[in-house]
Amino acid sequence: MMPVAVLAGTAATLAPAEAPDGSRCPYHVVRDPESVREVLHRPADFSPANALVAVTPLEGPALRVLQRAGFALPPVLASNDTGTHSGIRKVVAGFFTPATVAALEPRIRELAREAAANTADRLKRSGHADLVQTVAAFPPAVIMFELLGLPVRDLAELKRWGLDSMELFWGWPDGDRQLELARSAAEFYGWLRRLVAASVAAPGRNLFKSLAEHGLTRTEMCSLGYFLLIAGQETTTQLISTTLFRLLEGSAPVDWAEAASEAGSRSSVRHVLATESSVPTWRRVAAHSTDLGGDRIPAGTELLLELSGNLITAGAGPGSRSPQAQAGSRSSTGLVFGSGIHRCLGAKLAELEAAVIVQEAAAALPGIQLRDHEPDWIRFLSFQAPRTATVTNGPS
Repeated sequence: MMPVAVLAGTAATLAPAEAPDGSRCPYHVVRDPESVREVLHRPADFSPANALVAVTPLEGPALRVLQRAGFALPPVLASNDTGTHSGIRKVVAGFFTPATVAALEPRIRELAREAAANTADRLKRSGHADLVQTVAAFPPAVIMFELLGLPVRDLAELKRWGLDSMELFWGWPDGDRQLELARSAAEFYGWLRRLVAASVAAPGRNLFKSLAEHGLTRTEMCSLGYFLLIAGQETTTQLISTTLFRLLEGSAPVDWAEAASEAGSRSSVRHVLATESSVPTWRRVAAHSTDLGGDRIPAGTELLLELSGNLITAGAGPGSRSPQAQAGSRSSTGLVFGSGIHRCLGAKLAELEAAVIVQEAAAALPGIQLRDHEPDWIRFLSFQAPRTATVTNGPS
């Protein structure tokens, strides 16, 4: 059976904060960077147990679909507030060492150049291309599979499952949409169960074999893999997508031509990380009554932490950005990947992938122009990016 607490959501006991549009936010919102850092460094007081709880409580039909699929998400890594966390994290961290990440740069560049070349061909044939799909989507997924020692397969399905699961857990789907998304999640979970079983029996080193040797059950490995296989590539795709869009829109600190250099691409990626990263917020819950910044936080209060300069609020329009993001008020990316014992293990990899892929795209596609300046955006509680970045060849 699936632990209902993972899916049902909880209500904040503190009076909700008011969003700029007048709507009510059911979280105690923490914007001050030092307060955010303090929360993240006090896991005994502010538990990660709600990190993966569905934002919108799931209704009966969707829950039944998941139950029939044997869907279960016990706390293993991101939402684990027990003593088992450090040992599991150490196993996973072994696949993301600085030396391992640095050694991936030639492979990332190879995939980036291939994607950029394919995009150039598409522009010649049809006159337009969507950089989200042709440049940003697939290299991070390939790298993730290879890094973890897993077979590279079913990439298109993984991308669909990832976005569907983000919406199911961090979006605001109504009952009918929940049912669609739950079917997708159940399909993903079944695929993941088969991948875990095959990986444990496969020769050589891979993530799931290492986790099995550490003592995790198949259900625990599926729980860890469910979100790792999403976060390990989809958030990087979204970071790349936003960077490409802002460069072509003209609001980045460098222009498209400058982004073809290593310094230019890194500057543009870091700007997006600081102002509107793909993971702008994250959640914590007060494990007991405690104090934060002079305020009393009752037990059970859910906190929404702003990690970058664009807090998602109800009613935000497509492509809209907070005043902080528009002004570029945050110059540091120090919190964007979290902090403390739950800091993102793939932080260095994500930044490297984004910088290399943006650089290679800008170098291979000079003179392209943005066709749609107001695309639809992914706007979930903790994830954001333009869904498309459609370009055309500029005037010759």
